[in-house]
Amino acid sequence: MPFIHLLATGALGLASTALFAADKPGAQVYNETCIVCHNTGILHAPRMSDAKRWQKLVQEGLDELVPAALAGIRHMPPKGANPNLSDQEVANAVVWMVNQHGGQFATPTPEQVKAWRARADRRKKH
Repeated sequence: MPFIHLLATGALGLASTALFAADKPGAQVYNETCIVCHNTGILHAPRMSDAKRWQKLVQEGLDELVPAALAGIRHMPPKGANPNLSDQEVANAVVWMVNQHGGQFATPTPEQVKAWRARADRRKKH
């Protein structure tokens, strides 16, 4: 019985790793979703070419930016209007965008993403 438990636990661990690995990297999410607004500035989205505006966003930090992207902010709908994105993919895209403007953030961990989701959910209630 312990061997079967070990096998099942190992299989679950591999499955969760595979799911995490399946999340798209930030640049890909940007190019497939975020670029629509952040390349053109539609609805006052910070354009990727606006280094001054992004510097202010970099200073806000991920604890503000990722929950805003998950929940939506001002004219930006939740997840950039792409509900098919995972929370991890949204976080990856935010990190990629701020890192293009001087941020030095690592790929978010699942624990960070979970905390940001909780903050996003609290934002929606207010």
